[in-house]
Order: sequence, then C-alpha cells, then structure tokens
Amino acid sequence: MREGKQKKLRRALDVLSILEQTYPDAKCSLHYTSTHELLIATILSAQCTDKRVNQVTPALFEKYPTIESFARSDINELSKDIHSCGYHNQKSKSIQGSALTILNEYQGDVPNSMEDLVSLPGVGRKTANCVLGECFNVPSMVIDTHMVRIMNLLKFVQSKDPKIIELELMVLFPEEKWIKLTHLIIDHGRAVCIARRPQCHTCGIAPFCPSNQN
Repeated sequence: MREGKQKKLRRALDVLSILEQTYPDAKCSLHYTSTHELLIATILSAQCTDKRVNQVTPALFEKYPTIESFARSDINELSKDIHSCGYHNQKSKSIQGSALTILNEYQGDVPNSMEDLVSLPGVGRKTANCVLGECFNVPSMVIDTHMVRIMNLLKFVQSKDPKIIELELMVLFPEEKWIKLTHLIIDHGRAVCIARRPQCHTCGIAPFCPSNQN
C-alpha cells in the first residue's frame, strides 16, 4: 500500500525528532578552521574516511596555510602529501586547480554559490553543499553514502541518484534542519544502521522504518 504524503511527512518528523534526541552533538566530522580548509578536506574525503582525512590535514594545512600556497604547490609533492587519502593524483590536481581558480577568479575567497562552487575542479554538489551549509549557513543537504542507504531503507526515497534524493528530502524535512540532518544520519549509520550489520533491535527509529528487520 502506497504511503500518503501527510503520513510520510509525519514519519519524517518523528524520525528527525528521535535522531536529534539520540545524537544531540551531531556535527561535521571533518576538522577545519577556514572555508578553504573545509573545501580541501571535503575533496580529500571522496572514497576515503573522514578519520583518515583528519589524520592528514593537520600537517597538510600547516605546510599549505593559504589558498595561494595550494595554488603554487608542486603537484607531485602535493600528491605525496595526500597519498594515504587515496586517488592522490586526481585529488592533488583538483585541489591545486580549485585553488588556482579561487585565486584568479574569486580574489582568493571561496565562492558562496552552488553554481560557482561546482565550477571548481573536483567539486560536485556534495562538496558544494557541505561548504555552503557549514561555512555560509546556506540551507543545504549533503547526500553521502549513509544518506543514500538509510533514506532508501526508510523508504523516504527510492533512488540512488544523489540529486534526486536531495530534492525529494528537501520536501520532507524542514529547511532549518537540512544541514543537521546529514550529520544525524551519518552518526546513526556509523553507530546503529551499519551497512552490513544493521542493529535494528537497538535502533530508536526502527518503529518508523519499513525495512526494520526485528
């Protein structure tokens, strides 16, 4: 039986409320002290854990403290500096290319619009939404692997396409909660709704999850 729109909206709010109570300190797990640091950390996080990125970035940001230092870096040396994050050759090109574009076209300031951010090398909607939400307080929603998996399990979406998921979830959840929602889902995915061994028996949102395996 197809779930009605109002029932789905109520269920979404119930899930949100429980997650907020369960993970009151949910926040971005990448460490940064400036907008350009978050941009670079997010580029590094592709196909890599945030934990690993946070191990690499302290020395990286000390060695390259500004956008200009990344832009003028030796690409081979930069690649070695981020080697443990995986895809280091491509990521070093993305980081240097983004830094050069920011320096030459945006006077050294990370742009604050989706259109401008996704024009940077190596920056897609996921990275752009992260920067917009965290640094510019623009209502945005980061769709990572946890969001894709868990929102499909909850039957709030039936798609693997991040942009489709993003747009459909924006209708379900209050705008002022969009930024927080991703962090809540990530924390839940790491602690309880683990990909290969979901802990449905201890899950607070299990009563509202059609995929509940209890």
